[in-house]
Amino acid sequence: MTVSRLLLLTGVSSGFGRALAQQALLAGHRVVGTVRSETARQDFEALAPGHAFGRLLDVTDAGTIDALITDIESNVGAIDVLVNNAGYGHEGILEESTLDELRHQFEVNVFGPAALIKAVLPHMRARRRGHILNITSMGGFITLPGIAWYCGSKFALEGISEVLGKEVAPFGIHVTAIAPGSFRTDWAGRSMVRASRSIGDYDVLFDPIRRAREEKSGHQLGDPIKAAQAMLQVIDNPNPPTHLLLGSDAVQLVRGKLASMAERIDTWESLSRSTDDRV
Repeated sequence: MTVSRLLLLTGVSSGFGRALAQQALLAGHRVVGTVRSETARQDFEALAPGHAFGRLLDVTDAGTIDALITDIESNVGAIDVLVNNAGYGHEGILEESTLDELRHQFEVNVFGPAALIKAVLPHMRARRRGHILNITSMGGFITLPGIAWYCGSKFALEGISEVLGKEVAPFGIHVTAIAPGSFRTDWAGRSMVRASRSIGDYDVLFDPIRRAREEKSGHQLGDPIKAAQAMLQVIDNPNPPTHLLLGSDAVQLVRGKLASMAERIDTWESLSRSTDDRV
């Protein structure tokens, strides 16, 4: 039997956030969902009056986050699960992408989640229970040309999640990094920020990648509803994983990366060990 929980879920207007909110409500949970506009807030609350609570939030506005958490804890209830879902993808060859674009990618994908975690943790720690889900990506393990800023942000969130899990485990708090592969969300469509092209030397490498991503958008193998249901299973499990890949493509590509990395470690092991001070 599913235990009813209160989830705080960022970015519920579309994609994984919307799917997870809907499935959580169907399962009997209550959901506080963050959105960017008043219209979106009203639309979200209409999904399940009395069980869906909309809140306005720009995750890059760290100064508003503590007040948001205080409001939820005081007026809605104790937050059992924080799901850091809000994020976006930046696509662009590194040399053609600006440092301002890098900063904004990290503000949304890393600093926003970190601020929410820091605001929620004192409450979870006092209660000696809670679960934090950070939506990362298979791009937090593998890389492709043209998404350096995005992969960098997801590698960072994977690392933060893993360390955090070790720090808060003594307090009964779980942390799971959810790493989806290719799903039918807006990530590769309207939600993606694409840098303009300016350096012809990269055309042969990158143009086919960008074209294939655009053509694939909306036709990916992954089903967001099934991903949401998988995440709810993780929340219900008393021993949830530290990392969870979603999608057969993520499993295949990450396994390949790990096998390749193990092979390279073996190849260069002698040189790696040669740096020890054996005096």
